[in-house]
Amino acid sequence: MIEKCLGVRRARQFYRFVRHCRVTFLCLLLTIVVLRGTIGAGKFGTPEQDFIEIRNHFTSRKLSEPHRVLEEVKSSSSDSSNYATFDYKKLLLNNDDDDEGKRDFESASSPYSLGPRVVNWDERREKWLTENPEFPNFIGPKKKPRVLLVTGSSPKPCENPVGDHYLLKSIKNKIDYCRLHGIEIFYNMALLDAEMSGFWAKLPLIRSLLLSHPEVEFLWWMDSDAMFTDMAFELPWKKYEGYNLVMHGWKEMVFDQKNWIGLNTGSFLIGNCQWALDLLDEWATMGPKGKIRVDAGKLLTKELKYRPAFEADDQSAMVYLLAKEKEKWVDKVYLENAYYLHGYWGILVDHYEELMKNYHPGLGDHRWPLVTHFVGCKPCGKVSDYPVERCVKQMERAFNFGDNQVLRMYGFAHTSLATLAVVSMFAALAVVSISFSVSFG
Repeated sequence: MIEKCLGVRRARQFYRFVRHCRVTFLCLLLTIVVLRGTIGAGKFGTPEQDFIEIRNHFTSRKLSEPHRVLEEVKSSSSDSSNYATFDYKKLLLNNDDDDEGKRDFESASSPYSLGPRVVNWDERREKWLTENPEFPNFIGPKKKPRVLLVTGSSPKPCENPVGDHYLLKSIKNKIDYCRLHGIEIFYNMALLDAEMSGFWAKLPLIRSLLLSHPEVEFLWWMDSDAMFTDMAFELPWKKYEGYNLVMHGWKEMVFDQKNWIGLNTGSFLIGNCQWALDLLDEWATMGPKGKIRVDAGKLLTKELKYRPAFEADDQSAMVYLLAKEKEKWVDKVYLENAYYLHGYWGILVDHYEELMKNYHPGLGDHRWPLVTHFVGCKPCGKVSDYPVERCVKQMERAFNFGDNQVLRMYGFAHTSLATLAVVSMFAALAVVSISFSVSFG
């Protein structure tokens, strides 16, 4: 009938159009089904909800790129991803305000002690060494004493942003020296006794390590703000045979003048023996924080020459103890000043270039100091006793001064003591050689 009305040719076109419409409708139906499965059919699946969902879906495709950019901007500005604005203190328990378990030293009937008194340590240690020959206290073909270098820092992050960086450089410096000289190293970040804080934290640590490592002949304490600046210098171990304590200092200043800076406790050697344990027990009596430390500070200021008024510190206490009980201790104490077991940074750092020009590593004294100690810079604290810029600048120079001696073993060196950059020494020699050839060729 359609053919009669439209003709054969037009009827065929009409049939083709209907078939196309059917296919198109079927595709549209399948598209709707797929979209409903992808974006949902609304809360109740009504046609109106379907229409809204479909409209939002196609609209969101157009806006997806700007929306993503906005989200990235928001997230980048969020404090949750920014280390600079993150307060690490909220992750740390503040034990300073926790009085539980603390000893009331003001009302204590017995004096403070580092722990139960140890007796007959020399005999017990000798027995242990005999029973454990695989851990000798003298090592190598030269029978050098086994040494444990001990250092450490606070368990909390530094109070200034640059402090932890220089603690890292300081321990790297010490590891290099120990590796070159066959010395073991122990880095501590735990406060073993809450009452022995600050200057005094080293005492319970030293005592614990001596008792835990009977194979160690000497323990070498070094403050975190001290660096090795002579990587080639070997301590004169034979010189210290028969001595139990080696500190940088001068006998006349300690025993005669009672000068509070007659020695330094930032870098010293202590033997593993009963004598040393007894000394630590005596030394620690002025250390407990609170009234005992404050009152001891007043006594030390009164008794020691030139000492300012502040609470008791370990260095002043050592001077006072040695001077007061000279007969008891003096025979086993060696006050070293032939080389810089401790070198005050203020008189050394400005002369590094001059030393590099005129001398060489391995001297250990004023010509090439073994240790440069940044006393008073307090790189991990909030406030320094010296201008911060000078301290940071000179700590960087001291590190590079020591680091150059390590890098040269591998053919490199810092371009200058003030920079982080290093250069190949072979390339530098080639440049010098070419310059020499051009000048005299």
